[in-house]
Amino acid sequence: MGFFEKLKAGLAKTKNSFFGKINSIFKGFRRVDEDLMDELEEALITGDVGVETTEEILDELRSRIKEKKLTEPEEVKAELFDILRSLIGDGEPIAYEDGKLTVVLVVGVNGVGKTTSIAKMANVFKSDGKKVLLCAADTFRAAAIDQIGIWADRIGVELIKQSEGSDPAAVVFDAVHAAKKRGADILIIDTAGRLHNKKNLMEELRKMNKIIDREFPDAYRETLVVLDATTGQNALAQAKEFNEVADITGVILTKMDGTAKGGIAVAIQAELGIPVKYIGVGETIDDLQKFNSDTFVNALFDVKGEHEVC
Repeated sequence: MGFFEKLKAGLAKTKNSFFGKINSIFKGFRRVDEDLMDELEEALITGDVGVETTEEILDELRSRIKEKKLTEPEEVKAELFDILRSLIGDGEPIAYEDGKLTVVLVVGVNGVGKTTSIAKMANVFKSDGKKVLLCAADTFRAAAIDQIGIWADRIGVELIKQSEGSDPAAVVFDAVHAAKKRGADILIIDTAGRLHNKKNLMEELRKMNKIIDREFPDAYRETLVVLDATTGQNALAQAKEFNEVADITGVILTKMDGTAKGGIAVAIQAELGIPVKYIGVGETIDDLQKFNSDTFVNALFDVKGEHEVC
C-alpha cells in the first residue's frame, strides 16, 4: 500500500465524519447562501477547528465568493479546500547535513504516544541513512526508560540512559558526549512531560539546552511537542502551555487514525503558528510520516493531487 492510500485509510474516521459532513453539506445545497455558511460553521467547530479559526476561514471564504462571484456550491468547496490547505501549511522538515549534529528535544504529557513517536522518528532518520542516538531524559518514570530501551533495541539504535530519578541534565550531558564521540547525525532526547509543574519542567529544559549550546553551539535544534489528536481542543491547550515553557518549533500529531475530528491539525497551525511536522496514522513502526498539507487535505477530500508523498 502506497503512503497516499495508507494515509487515506488512517484518516478514514476523520474523512467519514468531519470532512464527510462538509462534503455532504455541499451536496445538499444548490446555491450559495448564508444557510450554507451556517452549516459549514457548525461542521468546522464540531470538527475541532475551533471558533476563532472557523471565523477566519469563513471570513476568507465569503471574501472569495464575493470577489470571484461564485454561485455554485462546488466552486465554494474548491475554495474552502484551498483555504484549509494554506492555513495548515507545511512544517519545515527537520534539518540535517553531513558533519553537523541535529538535536531534537521532545516534550509531551504522558499517554500521548511521546516515546513511541520518538522511536518512529528515529526509524525515519535511520531509514534515511543517518546515525541516530536516543537519550532517555524522562527519568521521572522507570517505565519510560524501559519503553524507549525496547524500541531502541527493536530499531537498532543506541540509547544513552541512567537510572530512574537521575538528573535529566546529567543524562543529556552523557548523550551529548556520546553523540560527539560516535559521530552521530541525530540526537533525539525524550523529556519528562510534567505540565502540572511548569517551573520544574522549564528549569529542566533550561539546563539541557545550556549543555547542548555549550557542547554543540552550531547544532541544528528542534523542540517538538507530541499531541494526541483524539483529545481535540485539549491538545491545542497543551500545545499552548508547552509553548509557554519551551520554544516549540513543531508538532507531532499522533493517533490521527483514532479521531473523527481532524480539524485540530488546522487549529494548531492557525492559532499558534506552530507547524505540524509529523503525523501518526497507525501503530506500526513506519506509520509516522512527514506532514504535507496537500497530501493531508487530498486524502481527506479523497482527491489525488500532484503531491502524494509526505
